[in-house]
Amino acid sequence: MSEQTVQTGLSDNAASGLAYVTIIPAIVFLVTAPYNQNRTVRFHSWQSIFFTIACIVIDVGLTIVTRLPFFGLMMLFLWPLVGLAFFIVWLLVMIKAFNGQRLKLPIVGDLAEKQAGGAGL
Repeated sequence: MSEQTVQTGLSDNAASGLAYVTIIPAIVFLVTAPYNQNRTVRFHSWQSIFFTIACIVIDVGLTIVTRLPFFGLMMLFLWPLVGLAFFIVWLLVMIKAFNGQRLKLPIVGDLAEKQAGGAGL
């Protein structure tokens, strides 16, 4: 009998892209094999987690600034733009990941690279 190779699970591109859908798949990919052994999937999972944390921190910061008298009025115009910017960045990194490319975000990407196992993935 000949040996057959059975491939199960998602491709690297699919797993990398799905890591950006919510934080839950990113965490699942970090704790389950074979995804947690793939540096590319780990990078996208960590970048997704750190990007989500950055969005939450900035949202909380904007909420605090909104409570200030003069800045509260300015935030009415700024908040939708910040939300749109986060949405566009999220969409770009997810599309790039599904296509097998990597878009390393400035601060978040460096943290993700360190957690994924080194530079130059």
